[in-house]
Amino acid sequence: MDTPSIQLLLVEDNPTDVLLLQDTLIAAQSVPFQVRHVERLDEAAQQLTAQHFDVVLLDLSLPDSLGLETFTALHARGRDIPIVVLTGLDDEALAVQAVQAGAQDYLVKEQISGDILRRALRYAIERHRRLSHLRAVSLIDDLTGLYNRRGFLTFAEQQLRHAPRQQWGCGLFFLDLDGMKHINDTFGHQAGDQALLDVAQIARETFRLTDIIARLGGDEFVALALDTNPSAIAGLIARLQHNVRVHNARCAHGYALSLSVGSAAYDPTSPCTIEELLAQADVSMYVQKRSKVRSRETA
Repeated sequence: MDTPSIQLLLVEDNPTDVLLLQDTLIAAQSVPFQVRHVERLDEAAQQLTAQHFDVVLLDLSLPDSLGLETFTALHARGRDIPIVVLTGLDDEALAVQAVQAGAQDYLVKEQISGDILRRALRYAIERHRRLSHLRAVSLIDDLTGLYNRRGFLTFAEQQLRHAPRQQWGCGLFFLDLDGMKHINDTFGHQAGDQALLDVAQIARETFRLTDIIARLGGDEFVALALDTNPSAIAGLIARLQHNVRVHNARCAHGYALSLSVGSAAYDPTSPCTIEELLAQADVSMYVQKRSKVRSRETA
């Protein structure tokens, strides 16, 4: 049976080091590596959004970023991917800071061999997999597989800490499933669970893999769209409602899904907490929900 290859993103701007690392990794016999190489932090962030990687090998000194900030910025964009720092800086204090910030390992270029590098990458993947499993026990909603409230607050707070430095705008979307009680009372709680699962899938189809989507509890969902300008928020809401209509046309459950949606924009030049952003989006959502109720009453 063929051994699955490890998909590795190499972020390194030194051409000599790139050739040496690629030759070292490709020469691995026990576990094959598929290496994608980029030279800049912004290119690495784009790659993490575009495709799946098992591990990242990251140099801290890049043309568009330097030092620990290189790691923290990329970690914020790829929190579900283990990152191994490989640098020419033999700095123990920096190594400790990197690991405390979430790096799986800190390797100095002049002190490693091919075997040490390959072993470090494999161990990083396994450690990250185990930690992800432990986090999932307490951070994932059992029914939908999305983050729960704790998971959302944990990861959303991490993103907002980095947003002012990176000048990332974000959009927060508060989703409420209309008529949940009617679905449960009329069609049964199994149908109610299916409705929640359908909303979760619609949210996944609407937002990006790098966005943070959660079920806060009951019939309430939330999504934090990262690196999103305020002008894009209306388009995302329109896309969400379009996906709801497509779902209703495609599925015959005896009821139609309807979502009330509120939103709030995060301005990196005027930071606020995730709780404040949630409160703004919650108010916006209830304005839309009350408007729907009034429309039904006057119809």
